[in-house]
Amino acid sequence: MMVERRHPSPGGQAGPAAVPLYGFQPPAGTPYGLEVSTVEDFFAQHDDWPWNPPRPGRATFHYLIAVTEGELRHDVDHVTRTVAPGQWLWVRPGHAQCWHPPGAARGPFILFEPNVLRPDIARLLAPITAHGAPAVVSPHPADTAWLQQTALQLLDEHRALGRRPLDVHHALRRSLLESLLLRLANAPGVTPADMSAGTSRGATYGQFTDALELHFRELHQAADYAELLGCSVRTLSRAAREATGRGVRELIDERRLLEARRLLGSAQWDARSVAAHLGFTDPANFGRFFRDRTGLTPAAFAARDTTPHP
Repeated sequence: MMVERRHPSPGGQAGPAAVPLYGFQPPAGTPYGLEVSTVEDFFAQHDDWPWNPPRPGRATFHYLIAVTEGELRHDVDHVTRTVAPGQWLWVRPGHAQCWHPPGAARGPFILFEPNVLRPDIARLLAPITAHGAPAVVSPHPADTAWLQQTALQLLDEHRALGRRPLDVHHALRRSLLESLLLRLANAPGVTPADMSAGTSRGATYGQFTDALELHFRELHQAADYAELLGCSVRTLSRAAREATGRGVRELIDERRLLEARRLLGSAQWDARSVAAHLGFTDPANFGRFFRDRTGLTPAAFAARDTTPHP
């Protein structure tokens, strides 16, 4: 089973602030952190899910779906995305996501852990694996058929477990995955690679952004992230300022504020639930945090931001 079928919450109730984090859980016998299936098989395997209403969750790995037929609707960071044939849905580690009821969508469905990629390839892919990259990727028209064929070849190789030595099987899977991702990284709307990410400080900052995306709800101090990364606060601070010109605490607060905007706006959560979700012990403290940075109270922001889901 690729993911948990159920999204539990305390007391059996799925409250709005319950967005659990799931690790990679491939079927028994699947080698390494890569699994390939299809959207239609996923829906068939999860036909008992509580689709009405679906439950949000987060994962420590990447979701990548190529839509070849039909239309896929999927919530990413509390915004409903519509994915048409020829487009790809990419949900990155830490992003809140929520499935919509099964529809007519068809296409390959790839799940992979970040460490499946070789370090040199991961650096080249930094623009497309970055947390701020588009959730819906629209490749160049000339690349569409090649990408879909490569994804199907990856699916075929994944299903060929046992036909070849295990190390050869995994090398083929990884090679096909990396080729596919490298082509996707050149899609319109994806920022070109910044090769400074290959420096020591660039690598530290990249590790920090990955950790921040997974832990900004519960970890709010620079020292917390320095401990996670095994470096000093000073080293982390220098890496952040070199990459962005801003301090670590400012970046943490920006990510919390972005989440608050999404939840109060398109997701229509109330301020108390947002405060709890972001680790504020007192809703009043969250209100001050939000007002100091936006000039609006959470209620005023929610009332103003009434734009429907795209």
